[in-house]
Amino acid sequence: MTPRQPNQGLIEESLDAVVRTLSLTLPAVVGELADEVDAKLARIPTELNEYGFDPWGMSPETLRSSTLLTALLYRYWFRVEVEGIEHFPSGRMLLIANHAGQLPFDAAMLMCASILEADPPRVLRGMAEYWMPTLPFIGTIGLRIGSVVGTPKNCIDLLNREEAVIAFPEGVRGLNKLYAQRYRLQRFGLGFMRLALETRAPIVPAVVIGSEDQAPAIANLRPLARIMGAPAFPITLTFPLLGPLGVLPLPVKYRILVGSPMHFGGNPRDEDSVMEAKVQEVRDEMRGMIERGLRTRRSVFF
Repeated sequence: MTPRQPNQGLIEESLDAVVRTLSLTLPAVVGELADEVDAKLARIPTELNEYGFDPWGMSPETLRSSTLLTALLYRYWFRVEVEGIEHFPSGRMLLIANHAGQLPFDAAMLMCASILEADPPRVLRGMAEYWMPTLPFIGTIGLRIGSVVGTPKNCIDLLNREEAVIAFPEGVRGLNKLYAQRYRLQRFGLGFMRLALETRAPIVPAVVIGSEDQAPAIANLRPLARIMGAPAFPITLTFPLLGPLGVLPLPVKYRILVGSPMHFGGNPRDEDSVMEAKVQEVRDEMRGMIERGLRTRRSVFF
């Protein structure tokens, strides 16, 4: 038996328990999805150490259970439609997307789309905020499904190993925007562009239509957030009014649009003004994609 890191067994047992419960409740649906997920993951090459983890702590067992649960939301709650995923290049890439919805369901749906819809399927390596690993259980799960702390070194190492990395340059500014600010891209950080230049990785723009409607935030209690050590404490139409149920997103219709790879050249150590001009090109491309996605959707829920 291979040794495991602390909490790994508990995480897998908890996820497996949820999967078993759903399998008993919806045997046909879960069984069909499980076969599909297994077939997709089998096509993704993975280098594991003696403990069953890849070099960044991903566990195929945890990834499988997590992807199956995410796929249920993907297919039956958000009913995700994807356009343009054939633009994914082979080898290294930096997927840049908008971010919203209080909880990162948009990131989960993008990661699920990369496994279920891309050909060949790929694991998107999430660049987590520095505070994410401090969250009990959730932080560990993030590492086990392929995410890493968003340090420049981690991103460079992943890209140099030809991995697909996903980043949200709006950061928590996007995640915690109020409903009145929906689909307005917040200020982008410059770090992703420096990393793309450093590793000569193509930038693939992507936008999610729907995530900014899933949990409409009407206020942000910043003083309470500071006391709790969190980046924000949003008040939505359902949270905290409905307690734990209030964090469940509305069953909005998700549409994911993926653009063509964008290639940039230059010195990654150039001044911010040079980086800002390049970043603005990506931001403008994504703004146009968002406008097109909003213009062509029928409604928030259908």
